[in-house]
Amino acid sequence: MSTVDTIALHGGYVPGNGEPRQVPIYQSTTWKYSTSEDMGKLFDLEASGYFYTRLQNPTNDYVASKLCAMEGGFAGMLTCSGQAANFFAVFNICEAGDHFIASANIYGGTYNLFGVTFKKMGIECTFVDQTLPLEELQKYIRPNTKCIFGETITNPTVDILDIEKFAALAHNNGIPLIMDNTFATPVNCRPFEFGCDIVTHSTTKYIDGHGSSVGGAIIDSGNFDWMAHADKFPGLCTPDESYHGITYATKFGKAAYITKATAQLMRDFGSIQSPQNAYYVQIGLESLPARMARHCANAQKVAEFLASDDRIAWVKYPGLKTDSQHELAQKYCPKGTCGVMCFGVKGGREKSIKFMDSLKFATIATHVADCKTLLLHPASHTHRQLTDEQLKEAGISPDLIRFSVGMEDPDDIIADLKQALDKIG
Repeated sequence: MSTVDTIALHGGYVPGNGEPRQVPIYQSTTWKYSTSEDMGKLFDLEASGYFYTRLQNPTNDYVASKLCAMEGGFAGMLTCSGQAANFFAVFNICEAGDHFIASANIYGGTYNLFGVTFKKMGIECTFVDQTLPLEELQKYIRPNTKCIFGETITNPTVDILDIEKFAALAHNNGIPLIMDNTFATPVNCRPFEFGCDIVTHSTTKYIDGHGSSVGGAIIDSGNFDWMAHADKFPGLCTPDESYHGITYATKFGKAAYITKATAQLMRDFGSIQSPQNAYYVQIGLESLPARMARHCANAQKVAEFLASDDRIAWVKYPGLKTDSQHELAQKYCPKGTCGVMCFGVKGGREKSIKFMDSLKFATIATHVADCKTLLLHPASHTHRQLTDEQLKEAGISPDLIRFSVGMEDPDDIIADLKQALDKIG
């Protein structure tokens, strides 16, 4: 299997003769072993297997394996949410006294996680303008900088991260590049092919696609050489006394990062995805390539309509040839970006809110990247915890509407937009 479309259907789980065609749901907390020694080897990480679902579950591992194959990665794991995935991805290599860099354009919840919660843990994050040239970005690197974080397509401003530029910045300084690939999905972009080291997902979004399950994932490319920079990553490159002195990078090689995240962080935080939700993710992955194509086609038509209506102040969608991100989108997402765009209605914040309230089937919801058309107002909703200065830094204007184009007939979506615009005058 070499294409994402085929892997989406057949990757991760291969049933044997007489076994279930679909991934089974292992709805069990525990596993039975015949001897104490058999179980002891699992606790020592001397054998692979399952003993408690708080750490690992076969259903989850089948699904993580499929997503890993779609991304072209080496190892992966599921988490209970996208936020948990981003937390684990960074905390797996950072500790108190460390520093990391993130794009200022990232999702508001992640911005708060990095800028507020991590700070309480003694880990500092510097938010940077992702459009700066490499030599300017280099000025933000410190001796204790441990990683760089960005989003393939930013939420909600739909900016495209220049992956190769940030990969060069990271690797020039002996640190990994971590990217949230939620909006693009591996169908439209595979960041590892451009130098990214670790990918995260909120599987709640396009991967599930139907608003039915909350979840996250971390996929490691296996390409970053931790031992080559051992002084920067003691958690991976020095003995872990909580596991009898195991050094992850030497014992597990390319699987070191995910093994540590599972054996140490999942053990201690327990942010596991339920097997039932993992099953929903598996179902979503099977149709993901077809759905992404429809989302992108619909979004293109909607963006072109909005751009042509003089009642709309501005439209931001990388599929538009006039968009400032169009060139980067063609480079990193040639098949299309996603179904999400943002725009403002003439008349400012209040007019934009009135427009939203006038829509009929496009739904105001704290969700995005769903098969149904959804929208929200970030300044009032997802980013309301940010100050005006932080909103400006994140590229979010007061009138910005995040519009997630679904899989309805595009003419019906456009008709709903038209009638709402007519109502507000």
